[in-house]
Amino acid sequence: MALRMWASSTANALRVSSSRTHLSPALSLSRRFSSVLDGLKYASSHEWVKHEGSVATIGITDHAQDHLGEVVFVELPEPGGSVAATKGFGAVESVKATSDVNSPISGEVIEVNTKLTETPGLINSSPYEDGWMIKIKPSSPAELESLMGAKEYTKFCEEEDASH
Repeated sequence: MALRMWASSTANALRVSSSRTHLSPALSLSRRFSSVLDGLKYASSHEWVKHEGSVATIGITDHAQDHLGEVVFVELPEPGGSVAATKGFGAVESVKATSDVNSPISGEVIEVNTKLTETPGLINSSPYEDGWMIKIKPSSPAELESLMGAKEYTKFCEEEDASH
């Protein structure tokens, strides 16, 4: 009972509700309070893709940045190069570890987020907006079909966390 009261008062202090009616419909929360957005595709290696027209924006998920901790350095490819599905294109270094970043889909790099050079913490504070890593012109858009949607990725993360 005391634990339930503490959890309730903590949720109130953080303005967290167990009801999803207060959340944006494009946002859901996993047990670890990591956000997963509808409309994106997710790889099992914890990268996301937002496909709009002829451009796909790629970054690491909120779940990934949460596990990494404070990001202190980001290595990105040069524009004009190519990336291949499931292959590394860069790295993220945090106070805990350095992790390779894989591309969920193949294509030509048309832009990199140069803001991450000076402010790598954007990956922590805004993984789906300001913390995007690269934009590519997909060479095989059909590869998107093999990626997870928001519900599948949320379940994947919950199962992965439960096994650790």
